[in-house]
Amino acid sequence: MVGGMAMRTWIEPVVAGAQVASAFYDTGLLLVVKNYYNQTNASAPAHVLEDVQQKAISDFYIVYNLVLNLSPLLTAYSLAKLGDNTNRKIPICFPLFGYLVSRSLLLLLILLEWPIEVMYGAAALNGLTGGFTTYWASVMALGSLGSSESRRALRLIVIELVYGMAGFLGSLVSGHIFGLFSVSYRQGAVLVACSIGCYVFCVLYSFFVLKVPKPESICPTSTEHGKPKDLDHLDGQLPASENTAGNSGSCEDEGHGPLAPSKLIIAMLFLAACLYDLAVVGAMDVLPLFLLKKPLSWGPVDIGYGNAAGYLIFITSFLGVYVFAKYFRDTTMIIVGILSFSAGILIMAFVRWTFLFYIARAVMLFALIPLPTIRSVLSKHVQGSSYGKVFVLLQLSLVITGVVTSTAFNKLYQKTLDWFSGFSFILSCGASCLSIIPISIVVYKQQSTSGSREVLAE
Repeated sequence: MVGGMAMRTWIEPVVAGAQVASAFYDTGLLLVVKNYYNQTNASAPAHVLEDVQQKAISDFYIVYNLVLNLSPLLTAYSLAKLGDNTNRKIPICFPLFGYLVSRSLLLLLILLEWPIEVMYGAAALNGLTGGFTTYWASVMALGSLGSSESRRALRLIVIELVYGMAGFLGSLVSGHIFGLFSVSYRQGAVLVACSIGCYVFCVLYSFFVLKVPKPESICPTSTEHGKPKDLDHLDGQLPASENTAGNSGSCEDEGHGPLAPSKLIIAMLFLAACLYDLAVVGAMDVLPLFLLKKPLSWGPVDIGYGNAAGYLIFITSFLGVYVFAKYFRDTTMIIVGILSFSAGILIMAFVRWTFLFYIARAVMLFALIPLPTIRSVLSKHVQGSSYGKVFVLLQLSLVITGVVTSTAFNKLYQKTLDWFSGFSFILSCGASCLSIIPISIVVYKQQSTSGSREVLAE
């Protein structure tokens, strides 16, 4: 019975179901949009058809992503605050219900032959119910609550691993489902229906089965691995009132007074996350368009395989954290992940053959490590009761960065399409490398804080 109750606190079934649904939907939307503009621009001369199609799809995604990413700004913080103060399931269930309804509009668009602009309304509905911003911040908060500081980075990367594996499987079969039933059904209808079915499962599971875990004893410190290392030998020798300070809500540095979170460290973590997200979003937003054009000219099955290859980094990043956490500090793991992505996306800029695409993806094997590890470090500098608000503020910062980046990179891709379509990836590589600077400041700040503690201890 106890084991069964503990299993009900696992957020992984929801994460897996929602990501399979999202993988189906993303493949379906891209190919439906492509087919729509193929028909719309059918009268264009053959030699300019591909460029016209590329620009039309790019313009669609600029508007779609703007609506999708900006609309959560109106509701995300309120939902996160409501979750912190009342029930943490609220900012998970509400966005999932929004996903279910908004994804259903794509199915209606396919069946009833509505104009593609209907998807702008679907994006707005998705965002106003919290969207990915609220949903993912709440998932990370729930995962952090039930984990100790020493194992939090691993706990969060496990959630990311489940997310990635589900996306991998969903992407792997999505192209086959899209094409398999295209003869007897409207293209994409079955694939989107499968996506909707997965969202129905997620809504029902999160509402009726999922339980909020009881928080571990959590105390924000200025070290990366829980309490100060130079005070580890005091465990078990302190009076009960001091040894349980974390449980009573008063965080003290074992006799050195209350610990205030470092505003500089928090600011640098936010800055590093935004710079790295800028690099990733900028590259990933134009990558689907890059794959559709010559010389690659991928179809549904290749698109599905390509998306699946991208999800493999969730496995390699998990293994990286599992091994590196035994030997490296969190900040070192973040830098390793940044360098991995930078090298891979630089190779992607010069991809002209399919095998080179998979080589570039292989080089990005640790690209997932930075963001969940930044969240782990951040959680060690704030109170557990504020996880929802802090994580959603970070997610909103990433969303705002992503909105600006998505628009800028899509326009840049259009401008550089004729002379060097991989230029956006080179720019992304540069932005990624810049994110190492704030992480280096965090390392310096933590080392200086650790040094001052050693002096106090003496």
